[in-house]
Amino acid sequence: MAVVTTNGAVELVVVALLSMLVPFAHSAVDYGISAARSYNSGWLPAKATWYGQPNGAGPDDNGGACGFKNVNQYPLSAMTSCGNEPLFQDGAGCGTCYQIRCRRANHPACSGQTKTVVITDMNYYPVAKYHFDLSGTAFGALAMPGRNDQLRHAGIIDMQFRRVPCNFAGMKLGFYVLRGANPNYLPVLVQRQPGWHRREDGPHALRERPPHGTLGAHGAPEPLTLSGTEVA
Repeated sequence: MAVVTTNGAVELVVVALLSMLVPFAHSAVDYGISAARSYNSGWLPAKATWYGQPNGAGPDDNGGACGFKNVNQYPLSAMTSCGNEPLFQDGAGCGTCYQIRCRRANHPACSGQTKTVVITDMNYYPVAKYHFDLSGTAFGALAMPGRNDQLRHAGIIDMQFRRVPCNFAGMKLGFYVLRGANPNYLPVLVQRQPGWHRREDGPHALRERPPHGTLGAHGAPEPLTLSGTEVA
């Protein structure tokens, strides 16, 4: 408890302490998610690190917290990244595409050319408001030709990013609601070549094969329709 004095010294100390606490309270809730989600934010500053093998896709199992599999293959082709909360968004950011770049002012080996990465994993230890923990492949792709290893040896660099629509040429998808859907749970079968992947709303889980009983007589998924709040 503060005691009021005639010269106001205590009040000044209290005000000073409050002014120091306000930025910390603000930073605890302001993750900048809206800016990261927007297609109209322009280039935003971020930090970039990398993990996994120098020419790998990040995780040793070519997966990640989003549940995607074989991210080293087309269409992701190892151009993947972990994102801290403004990017990962508790899983809602999984599959989001971002253009990234680093300039010579950020590191002498940076090319300044834009590359596109997809959020496939969670960054649990961010070092900045926006932190991309890139695959070794994606980090090296920011470098000038022949200087990929030099850039990777930097470990951490300043970079810029902006959200862009994903564009996977030649990819065709079909969406089917699976049995068991209700107002609080929406299991969706996502069909693409060369395999099947199931995505469940909520945990953003993808599995390589559909569950037993979801395929029709000819091996195709059974499209289901919703009637009111029940599955027909």
